[in-house]
Amino acid sequence: MVVCGDDGLAHRLAAELRGVYGEQVTLVVPPAERGVRPPVVGRARTATALLDRVVSAAVGRAGGTGNGSGNGGGDGDAGSGGGPSRGDGRVLEAGELTEAVLAEAGVERATALALVYEDDETNIRAALTARRLNPRLRLVLRLYNRRLGLHIEELLDQAAALATGDGGASPAGDASTTVLSDADTAAPALVASAVAGTSKVVQTDGLLLRAVERPPPAPGQVADPGLCTLALLSATSSDPAGADGSEDSGEQRPRLLPDEAAVRAATGRGTVVLEQVSYAGPPMASGRGAGVVSSLNSLFSRRLRWSLAGLVGCVFALAVALWVVTGVRPLGALYLTLLDLFAIDDPALGESLGRQILQLLSGLVGLLLLPVLLAAVLEALGTFRSASALRRPPRGLGGHVVLLGLGKIGTRVLTRLRELGIPVVCVESGPEARGLATARRLRVPVVLGDVTQEGVLEAAKIQRADALLAVTSSDTTNLEAVLYARSVRPDLRVVLRLYDDDFATAVYRTLRAAHPRALTRSRSVSHLAAPAFAGAMFGRQILGAIPVERRVLLFASVEVEGHPQLEGRTVAEAFRAGYWRVLALDTGVVGRGAGDGGAGVDSGVGGGSGSGSGAGPVWNPPETYVLRKEDRVVLAATRRGLAELLGRRGRVEG
Repeated sequence: MVVCGDDGLAHRLAAELRGVYGEQVTLVVPPAERGVRPPVVGRARTATALLDRVVSAAVGRAGGTGNGSGNGGGDGDAGSGGGPSRGDGRVLEAGELTEAVLAEAGVERATALALVYEDDETNIRAALTARRLNPRLRLVLRLYNRRLGLHIEELLDQAAALATGDGGASPAGDASTTVLSDADTAAPALVASAVAGTSKVVQTDGLLLRAVERPPPAPGQVADPGLCTLALLSATSSDPAGADGSEDSGEQRPRLLPDEAAVRAATGRGTVVLEQVSYAGPPMASGRGAGVVSSLNSLFSRRLRWSLAGLVGCVFALAVALWVVTGVRPLGALYLTLLDLFAIDDPALGESLGRQILQLLSGLVGLLLLPVLLAAVLEALGTFRSASALRRPPRGLGGHVVLLGLGKIGTRVLTRLRELGIPVVCVESGPEARGLATARRLRVPVVLGDVTQEGVLEAAKIQRADALLAVTSSDTTNLEAVLYARSVRPDLRVVLRLYDDDFATAVYRTLRAAHPRALTRSRSVSHLAAPAFAGAMFGRQILGAIPVERRVLLFASVEVEGHPQLEGRTVAEAFRAGYWRVLALDTGVVGRGAGDGGAGVDSGVGGGSGSGSGAGPVWNPPETYVLRKEDRVVLAATRRGLAELLGRRGRVEG
């Protein structure tokens, strides 16, 4: 395996391939003095100094809390900070990824190549060169531009097909090129960590999986397993001071993919269960109407709409009064009221006193109506004129998520939040951030300003927010913003994006000790994205990853053919506790096999979701269904379980 990159994801990915899958890895990185990002140690020291100054009183308490915990006990997480050492594999330093450098790295003999530079153009140029050197090479590219990524996949696969004559596919029939985005991979986990009542999610085309953390059931109650039970949480997870508490060992650590016996035997431990949500679209926030009402809401402010409604009510009240006083027909009374309202010359000379008083009142209402109509016209014109402008947080806003940073990660997080119908207020320091266009399109309020300056978070209504999600590219900025927000709201739920996973663990422990009653999460994007990139280097379609405390579960779509652990076995026999579990069958693949005389899965699913639809995966297939080689399954697996399923030497811990 060859990994080429210029940031922490490359080091993390190389460590993943070497430590978890037992692969021989060649890592190509820029020279130390030309690295795009400062060394991890230097960045960690800078942010740690800030942390020590602000919460020095809590550091002593945190030292006892995290004593002997290592890196958080996470499923092969050890050694993630600085990447693999030179003893773990071959390391090449190169300023540019030229054809000579790729040849020296052994691309012509490699099984897979991962190009994870931060610059899309660099990755594309290197991929074109590598495809020419080795048409059978499996390529994994890191691209932020998803539309461009689809075209690049087709182009490189077509080039491989022409060069090899057999489609350029691997023996298992997988595509030879996979384009992934670390932002897309990490965004669902970041969103899930920030939102109360919203679970960890894995999003794919037409499919939304949601992992829900449930507290321990009360005595005598049976917990609902959902589609299946993904994990048993650690014993400290229900304690605010022990959330994400995977520091414990043995039975206290979280157990991934437990069997039914383990679930029944576990007492006092929460669970993570899987639920399926249709991608037809979760409902947006309440208060959004449809049709004419929606148009009025977008054109006119709430205060102006109430003013217009009050004046209309006054007009009808005057018409009813005129009908009662004069005995005129209702339509005639309304007509005369409108004449008086618009000051059309028809004085009520010789009429009764009541009629004359009503005419005067109608004229007064008409005078009040003129400025309201003028305000409506000006507001509508202003709405059209500022349709492309950024919105400000509305008055009275509360229960929202404050999102700091609209870069690559922040833009993806913003999209996920809005798809889930969660109100958001964004804070961005520069007017040229790439996510501002997305915020403008989604009509999300944005506060422009330096988040470290006083008053910026207050403008984002941090006092009434439910959560703060800091995902800027600066560790110190994220940390400083979180510390300031906690001084304003000690119970605020916060999620930090930090560059290094070891540093993220240290920050988490300190904040947890300082604010034991508040929910704190610290996430490293490279930690969340590396498993998906590593799995893709083996040619498997990785649907996503869900963190369980400090560990990770992978969701993959795998062809049964070529896997003796799956082929010819029933769904129950294919399940291996702690390693992998079959969750669903692809109905399109199953339908093609049923015509050949094989028993279709739909007949045995009963009331399972999606059965018989033929439009998506069939969940909860019967345990007696025998997996055939033409089937494709959706499974959940640990990283070491996926390594073993792929026939690789995985490092299995106790």
